This record gives sequence, C-alpha cells and structure tokens, in this order.
Amino acid sequence: MAEPPAPGDGAPEQQADGEPAAEPRPKRKQRGGSGSMARGYAKAEERNQAAREALTPLAEGERPLVVTIGAVVAGLIALSIVVGYLAGVKADGETPKVPQVAGPALILGVMSYGMWRARYWAVLGFQLILVFLIFAAVSGLAVSASTVPEFLATGILLAISGSFFYFMVKAMARIQMPERRPPG
Repeated sequence: MAEPPAPGDGAPEQQADGEPAAEPRPKRKQRGGSGSMARGYAKAEERNQAAREALTPLAEGERPLVVTIGAVVAGLIALSIVVGYLAGVKADGETPKVPQVAGPALILGVMSYGMWRARYWAVLGFQLILVFLIFAAVSGLAVSASTVPEFLATGILLAISGSFFYFMVKAMARIQMPERRPPG
C-alpha cells in the first residue's frame, strides 16, 4: 500500500476518508499592515520634523506670552491663598491648618517663579494642574451642573483651562529647545 504524499509536495491534501481536502484560500493582503503602518509613522515623523524646524529658539531672557500669563496667574493664586488665610477665611466652617495653606501656596509660588524664568519643569507642572481642572470641569458638566449659572461657570473654566493647555504646548516645545539665541 502506497503512502499518501506529504503535504506541501505538490499533491492535494486528503481528508481521513480519502476525499481531497478543500483548496486552501489564498492569503489576502491585510489593510493597515506593517507596511502601511511604517509609512504612516514615516509621514507623522516628517510632519513632526517640519514642526520642530519651524520653531524658533527662545532668546536669552525671552518668555512666551502664555507662560508669562501662567506665571502671573499662579503667583496671584499663591498670594490669594496666603491672604485668605491671614484674613481668616474658613473652609467648610473651619479655619484651615497651616500645612493645608502652606503646601499649595508654596507649590504655586515656586511654579510661578519657575515659569517667570521660563523653566520647562514649571510649565509642565502648571499643565498638570490644568489637566486636573479640565477633568474637573468635564466631570462637573457631565455630573453635577444642574443650573444655567453652574453650566456657564463650568464651561468657562473648561474653555480657559483648555486654552491655556493648548497654547502652552508650543511654548513648552520652544522652552525645551537645546539652544538659545544670544540676546539682541
């Protein structure tokens, strides 16, 4: 009795009952395969490189306007925390303890100074606070806002914090650039 031919040697495969097996389907070309993915990454990298080349480095002592505004806002918030505490403002009917006031005031004060000096870490920290504000505003709109003034106030908070975040991205890229132009 002859052995059936081994699969892959040109003869059609047979099932256990002696019937020929169905023809294997030819492999279809997959959409979005690694070739198109690589091309997509290459195009994205080209766009990123063009965006990097379009940025101009900051001059010594230069600070983007949005970072200046952020530094002033952070400084005013830090100052308002301290002034509110000294004025005896109560939160939930109780006077806050010194660490509850000193921590946020110190963080925002240092962040304000860092942004005034156009330091990347300070802008990044401010953006982190903005992200928390954006999430809080979205949550407020979705869950807790129930009157028109609440919707308006929360929408304004979302618009302001979202705009700050958006405009700070480009400023951060300029701050992060490795070389600074000499003044003048």
